[in-house]
Amino acid sequence: MKLQEKCIPCIVNQTIKVANMVGIEDKNDLLREMFCYLSGVDFSKISSPELIGENFSVLKRITGNDDPYKETREKYNRMFLEKIDAFEEEIATSEDDFVEAVKYAIIGNVIDFNPIHELTESDVKEKFELLKKEELEIDDTLELRADIDCARSILYLGDNCGEICLDKILIKKIKERNPACQIYFATRGAAVVNDSLEEDAYSVGMDEYAKIISNGDCSLGTVLTRTSDEFNEIYYNADIIIAKGQANYECLSNEKQNIYFLLMTKCDVIAKSISVPEMKMICKKSIEWE
Repeated sequence: MKLQEKCIPCIVNQTIKVANMVGIEDKNDLLREMFCYLSGVDFSKISSPELIGENFSVLKRITGNDDPYKETREKYNRMFLEKIDAFEEEIATSEDDFVEAVKYAIIGNVIDFNPIHELTESDVKEKFELLKKEELEIDDTLELRADIDCARSILYLGDNCGEICLDKILIKKIKERNPACQIYFATRGAAVVNDSLEEDAYSVGMDEYAKIISNGDCSLGTVLTRTSDEFNEIYYNADIIIAKGQANYECLSNEKQNIYFLLMTKCDVIAKSISVPEMKMICKKSIEWE
């Protein structure tokens, strides 16, 4: 998906939000450089996740802070890691533990600190409890389960902090279904908003069930023209790709791979692209593959 005009205010607001987080009162130089960068962008040839990654790199350089969301990531990783046993118990007592694990992984996608969401810790907890009562708006879990059962390798593209604890539960279920399958869990290559890095994946014990890899890039999603050779080799050879979150959908929705998109539709742009309402849970197989 190419950049939509509705995404531009979010990028500007993100700049201001991060500047406030790191204590910058005079934002003139920061905003001037950001708008200078944006003025040279060909918006017809770039996706929102790629642009946000580039802009965030400018932010880090100007502010002198290489990881503005580090404390936030650590906080939400700890918070959800403490709840992981309770989540697993809830999933185990459900009617279909695999579907429920998929659903919980998608619910975890509500943990987002982009400016249009402005979620507090209490907001996250409230939304999480409400969403547990809802069903998937698009449910391709039957196809996903069948593909997992015969897969030799799976590449799981992670997304946000905290959320990766729910990813870990789903990956554990996948490993139980197909113990011989090689599972890779991919993180961002450098700090970008609250997206997970390798250190986050290790901190929640993801390496118990998957090989942790970096995609080598600082974009918000998975921009294949920018990701590392090592990552791309795994990507193109994987039997299944499980892509978490809106940014990965924006980057990969037109790719001709066996991709399953697990996400919450948290904004109008993505909801309209998938033809569903906002704030719905989606498990969608790539149309290009069908």
